[in-house]
Amino acid sequence: MATRAPSAGEISGLLAGRMPELVADLLPGARREGRLARIGSPDGEPGQSCAIHLVGARAGRWHDFASGQDGDALDLIRAVRRCDTREAIAWAHGWLGTGADIRPPREPAAPRRVPPSDDAEARRRLALKLWLAARGSLAGTPAEAYLAARGIDLADLARAPRALRFHPGLWCPEAGARLPALVAAVIRGGEFCGIHRTYLQETRPGVWTKARLASPKRSLGSLAGGVVPLQRGASGKPLRAAPDGDAAVIGEGLETCLSIAIACPELRVLCAVSLGNLCAVALPAAITRIIIAADNDVAPGAQKLLRCAAQTFIEQGREVRIARSPVGKDFNDCLQESKSP
Repeated sequence: MATRAPSAGEISGLLAGRMPELVADLLPGARREGRLARIGSPDGEPGQSCAIHLVGARAGRWHDFASGQDGDALDLIRAVRRCDTREAIAWAHGWLGTGADIRPPREPAAPRRVPPSDDAEARRRLALKLWLAARGSLAGTPAEAYLAARGIDLADLARAPRALRFHPGLWCPEAGARLPALVAAVIRGGEFCGIHRTYLQETRPGVWTKARLASPKRSLGSLAGGVVPLQRGASGKPLRAAPDGDAAVIGEGLETCLSIAIACPELRVLCAVSLGNLCAVALPAAITRIIIAADNDVAPGAQKLLRCAAQTFIEQGREVRIARSPVGKDFNDCLQESKSP
């Protein structure tokens, strides 16, 4: 009588029980910090934006704060090896020594290390291609409707952010289909380095929300240190030409930062895309004052990343303040409450 092969959920559980070994094999560059392993991304890039739980009740769970990707141990294999679920399961069977009668669809490649520079450049070029293919104006698009549902009326801004575009059908690996998306250009040192995508879904006629996915927001390109420039502030100059002594508000999410841009048109507003990326944001020396628009997140990991960002800016000789919304989770909640009847 044939032995039943473990299900995907059972495989993930088995992997979770051996996370220190699994991470050592998949991501040898990861550094252990207590119950977590940290690395720059599932591609093996140096850094700490990607946190992986090694032990305890959350063993196997991981989150990449730079890209928004997360999942269980099996999803980690998919992300690191850039394969589909079937191939990830086959690889896991081989690594665990289970289901020996199951033949992988192809010979497993060696675990990915830090990607070569030409691979990073290829991802940047692909991101730029997708960006250029997107519609330059959000007017009349699902992206405009999505933002309006969050209380963000782009007409309230002094000028529409050039960094934001709309694409009617970007491929979404999780959905296995093309979905409409709000696309934001990420800039580092005045140069395009990637895009951040918010996949959208129409829940009823004319009503658009974030797609109901585990990860409705994804990034493409080498985004570490980059920002989405949303508002130039009183000077009206781009970030690379900011006047000496200029100030900037830096927040985590697009919705939060757009809400601040509406409320404070005199301020330069930048979106870091993720809390993990705040620690790495590269700014010109002319920006001497920083206001970090922090979410009301009391999780220890979030607080640690916030302190890291503040300390990094202070060590660069900048004046740093941390601002929090008086209501809700973030400043978008504050904006929506102010518009409630």
